[in-house]
Amino acid sequence: MANSMLINVTSLAMICLILGIPIANAVQTCDEIKTSLASCLGYLTGSEPSVPVMCCNGVQTVDDQAKSLPERKDACECIKSTLASIPGVDPNAVQDLPNKCSVKPSFPIGADADCSHINLIW
Repeated sequence: MANSMLINVTSLAMICLILGIPIANAVQTCDEIKTSLASCLGYLTGSEPSVPVMCCNGVQTVDDQAKSLPERKDACECIKSTLASIPGVDPNAVQDLPNKCSVKPSFPIGADADCSHINLIW
């Protein structure tokens, strides 16, 4: 019986790994957020005229992963500090990004975002 249970659990874990389904909801790190949004850099600095599909996918992923209030604040702070460290980022492009991607983020996005006033229904 225990051997059968172990086989079932192992099989489920392998299926999740193969299909890319997370076994547990892990909190995204700032490095993961940066990686998700890296394809937006060209648009945000003006070297690309339109928003790449990969960028919009990243914006949606980051927003989807930031479910709790602390996760939203962390994502906001990560994006804020990252944008502030990149020369040539157009603040208007940053503000337009969610609309261009048809995403209504659950936290403010921008180099001057106030991440301390995020609530659960931002």
